Amino acid sequence: MTSEPRRATFRMPERLFAELAAGGGSAEAVAFLERGERARRLLLLRTLLDCLDALPTPLSPTAEAWQVVKEAAARAPEPVDRLLLAPATGGWIAHVLRRVHGTAAGPPLWAEAGHLGALAVSASLHAGTEACLGVPLTDGGLSLPGLGLARLPEAEPGLTVGRAVTRAGLLTLTGPGRDGTSSCLTIRPATAPVRGAGERSGNDLPDSGPHSATSRWLPLRTLTHHGPAGPVSLPLDDLDPYRDLDDPIAPARLEDAEAEAWQRLFEQAVELLAGDAGPGRLDPAALRSIAPWGRTTTLPPAPPTVRVSASSGDSYGGMVIARPACALALAETLVHEFQHSKLAALLHLFPLLDDDREERYYAPWRADPRHLTGLLHGAYAFTGVAGFWSDRLADAQDERTADTAGYHFALRRTQSRLVVRTLLTSGRLTAQGRALVSGLAGTLDGWLRRPVPPAALSRARAAAALHRTEWRLRNVVPPSSPAGPARDALRFRADRTLWPDVRTHAFAARPTAPRTPDEHLAAGDPAAALAGYAEALADDPSGPHALAGWIVARSVLEPGRETRRMLARPELLQPLPSS
Repeated sequence: MTSEPRRATFRMPERLFAELAAGGGSAEAVAFLERGERARRLLLLRTLLDCLDALPTPLSPTAEAWQVVKEAAARAPEPVDRLLLAPATGGWIAHVLRRVHGTAAGPPLWAEAGHLGALAVSASLHAGTEACLGVPLTDGGLSLPGLGLARLPEAEPGLTVGRAVTRAGLLTLTGPGRDGTSSCLTIRPATAPVRGAGERSGNDLPDSGPHSATSRWLPLRTLTHHGPAGPVSLPLDDLDPYRDLDDPIAPARLEDAEAEAWQRLFEQAVELLAGDAGPGRLDPAALRSIAPWGRTTTLPPAPPTVRVSASSGDSYGGMVIARPACALALAETLVHEFQHSKLAALLHLFPLLDDDREERYYAPWRADPRHLTGLLHGAYAFTGVAGFWSDRLADAQDERTADTAGYHFALRRTQSRLVVRTLLTSGRLTAQGRALVSGLAGTLDGWLRRPVPPAALSRARAAAALHRTEWRLRNVVPPSSPAGPARDALRFRADRTLWPDVRTHAFAARPTAPRTPDEHLAAGDPAAALAGYAEALADDPSGPHALAGWIVARSVLEPGRETRRMLARPELLQPLPSS
């Protein structure tokens, strides 16, 4: 790591681009993306340092903090590089740049800019150098990126100024105390593997409780896996203020049992992902951090509630995830979110599309219209998910597992191919964008020829048709003339709202004792489903959920030109026929 970015020309070999365009990517291809992200991160950091150079602050000047980083990097380049390229560091840089340009809010700007001092302290501790910096404290706490959270005893509450002194890996932190005197703490900060993840570090100091005011040092916990290629350690970040991919948030220490549940799931999920570089495979060493989202209880809610995850182009390799109920769901989520990271890195290297950002396109995994960039992200992510389920189908040992995997594989390959077609016909892709999307099309077309258990394939086709039909009923305004071509620009309802997609996951398993119209349709009885939907529509003729089901059930019973027209433009079906 140097103080000035070096000039370098990035020329991605065609074979690496082809690997990534197909939805996968070898270790070499992913390493190339990481090089690009490193260059971008340093350019953004240089821009931020220039913006903060003249900012009035009660802390150590920006130049002084950066000098500490440079000295640490000279002695220990690899750990300092990892620190500056960590997802949370990217989130901090992006957020403070938005603050500088007036598009984000937060605590006093000097305090957020002062996070550079915390980064410098962490870098110095990693390298064993000496430093003395003024740093921002929140309720006496100093977040040390990549290490954990130090807390002064009996500290003055609120935002204050402290002093951090480092020497040979030791940190001495001082700041104002509650009684007007000085509070002081000396520790040797280090991360700690989650309990039950093998041998524990000698620096894994016991806490006085997850939220205890007497806890002096909360180490950043790490998820670990010991594989054939060696150990993998991944931060389970519940402490860094910039872990949430957006505005800063307070630490939210997980209970020990919750962290241990994450460790168990992570170990099992990594076992599922081992393999070559094809779509759906993932080297866990490529991940950079997981920030747990939303809860700290040990009992997860039932699916699909748990399926919450997010990532950001500013935070390569990082993801925010609500702990799923099983390792299979975690493995799928890791694949999904890392696909987003890969595509974001490609978008930083190549102009892939000319997007006017107008949200007017159908995305099979969303309740609302999307812009082209969102469509491309979804297609790339769900191609990876389809590959994940393709592997599960190939490895299935019993009929039930094959049925579930076949459903998800068939659904995601169909939905992704539909979006790929939209992208290819949009007229907005660049040459590189067309090459990328054509690569996805080739992968998906190959998968569309792969056999899937018939019952799973039928449910997947029904679920895909149901989502698209209900999406149009809830979002699209019928044209004044029904004779217009299907590709006319859509007009959207002013009263549209988000709606729950309850069918995608409900159709994953075939019901054994169907009762509702949806269950009858999933069980392969469209006649019973049609009758049930008609009964529901008698009470509410415009109910989009029941109307979508009625249209799809009828199309299964009476395939032909008329029902194909209804499926294509269901918003024209007004009023509802009586039979």
